[in-house]
Amino acid sequence: MKTQKWHGHATVRAAALIGCTALVLSMTGTTAQAHTRDVTRQTLGANDGWGSYGTGTTGGAAADSAHVHTVTTWAEFKAALAEGGTAPKIIKVQGTIDAVSEGCDAFAAPGYDFDAYLAKYSPEAWGLDTDLSAEPDDSPEGLRRASAADQDTAIKADIPANTTIIGVGKNAGFKGASLQIKAVDNVIVRNLAFESPIDCFPQWDPTDGTNGNWNSEYDTAVVYGSTHVWLDHNTFTDGSHPDSAAPTYFGMLYQQHDGELDIVRGADYVTASWNVFTEHDKTILIGNSDSESTAVGDRGHLKVTFHHNLFSGLVERAPRVRFGQVDSYNNHFVADEGYSYSFGIGKESQLVAEHNAFTLPDGISAAKTLKRWNVSPVTAADNYVNGTLTDLIAVHNAEIPGEVLQSGAGWTPTLRTKVDPAKAVPGIVDCGAGAGRLR
Repeated sequence: MKTQKWHGHATVRAAALIGCTALVLSMTGTTAQAHTRDVTRQTLGANDGWGSYGTGTTGGAAADSAHVHTVTTWAEFKAALAEGGTAPKIIKVQGTIDAVSEGCDAFAAPGYDFDAYLAKYSPEAWGLDTDLSAEPDDSPEGLRRASAADQDTAIKADIPANTTIIGVGKNAGFKGASLQIKAVDNVIVRNLAFESPIDCFPQWDPTDGTNGNWNSEYDTAVVYGSTHVWLDHNTFTDGSHPDSAAPTYFGMLYQQHDGELDIVRGADYVTASWNVFTEHDKTILIGNSDSESTAVGDRGHLKVTFHHNLFSGLVERAPRVRFGQVDSYNNHFVADEGYSYSFGIGKESQLVAEHNAFTLPDGISAAKTLKRWNVSPVTAADNYVNGTLTDLIAVHNAEIPGEVLQSGAGWTPTLRTKVDPAKAVPGIVDCGAGAGRLR
């Protein structure tokens, strides 16, 4: 795994903010939404991506006063989610809510000892041929499983249908939480800064790869079998726990992060707009498996739109796509030396990537912006790399002839509002995306 460094991005972004206020004020608006002064009741506007399809996405806009909550703690947040069932509700998040405020030790099962875990399962003691699935409950792995189950229960929050979750002001968000948007319809998540949850108890799998690997759980947000979801003006980051600061055990990175956003298991009609995704490795996954059993529920679904998002300091998956009809336009991708790729073209994907801007450092070729995992056609027109119009498919095929990409995703997106000139995208997106910039 490549080491990631973020200080340069912070400096660049701070410089880019000069003049942002004037630019934002001069903009006519690129995200259509219902006109209301109360941002907590705003809804996704007509034709604003796949989330606007059919019945559209209104979240808790129709909530009565009894179902409007302001929360400042994790316990209050989970109680507000549970109150009122699927009745429309608005939850206002004030300040930063820490789902792991007592630290990882609070989840550890009696007798769990990490040093004992390392001693028993080191490659020298255990080898690399047998996984740990058969280990009994009183073994170090069994105690790790019990500890992980406690964390799982504690940090996951199930989001009901017809809900709006919105940050109040410029400094609202969550640390260490995992939002589970599962098998529901009509959810809005806006103006929140998310610090990715860390897995307190990653599992060692000796059989994963040549040398074994550490595997972790907990995505920041999961859209699982749900429909009509709008994620807008949020910031997703590893924050105070970057992979670059993680130790190594058994010669492998002690990985404590999973994804920032997963859209899986037949989820549909999702719009992600004006978000910042930064400081992360495996960022966004659309469709979580190539298997035919999963494909039954994914084919014909996973319709997602990304527009006006900033993808900065990431390694990969922005997004990686299986099966879905994904429209990605007017996004800004900023790479550094840890960069692997942006768009992952997976099984039966139908990705349209147009009118985007890429800022790549010296030594990183535009050929890396696309990664072919499976043979699926892709549309990639009117994209700019470092200010120059670039045919991403042609560059990729010329430099990586062993992974030739086919042009033409087979569909034309129609659910778009104003499409900004790709060359202007860096200034527009860098000034307007992320938590604390909702207007």
